Amino acid sequence: MTVTNPPPTRFDSPMAIYALGELVPTIHPEAFVHPDAVIIGDVTIGAQSSVWPSAVLRGDHGRIVVGEQTSIQDGSVIHCTKEHHTLIGSRCVVGHNAHIEGATLHDDVLVGSGSVLLHRVVVHSRALVAAGAVLINDTVVPGHALAMGVPAKIRENAVEDGAFDWNVQMYVYNASWYKKELRRLD
Repeated sequence: MTVTNPPPTRFDSPMAIYALGELVPTIHPEAFVHPDAVIIGDVTIGAQSSVWPSAVLRGDHGRIVVGEQTSIQDGSVIHCTKEHHTLIGSRCVVGHNAHIEGATLHDDVLVGSGSVLLHRVVVHSRALVAAGAVLINDTVVPGHALAMGVPAKIRENAVEDGAFDWNVQMYVYNASWYKKELRRLD
């Protein structure tokens, strides 16, 4: 479903979803985008995913794709370049104030709060990027690995299956709850 004029919601303020020329966001009807988030251009958001207050997804010079049941939390900045799209898989958790630009996250990845993932970074399934980590260009994080530090160091086989499934499910629940119950009070 392409959203050019968002449908009415329980919110008393319009959502900040913008076309940029011919670039129009595509947001699944089961996704939740908080009215204080900003979505611009070539951005796709999957079912049961959520984008929280002050997050910015700006698909101007490239494409941003967010899979299903993924949360982009408060204050995160997701960008891309003409050469490097940003692809975020399903069941991912992107923590508060993360910055992701031109990177690929496979399904089932957790990116901790305040992390920075730069061009051509690839994070494989069931990996975890620790809070505050900086992944410089071309860093590859294998599945089940932990990336932590500045610049990030990789510790392989450090993440167990299901380590952050609870986080994914909590944000799927929150998206549904907020979509039904959030209302603005002046």
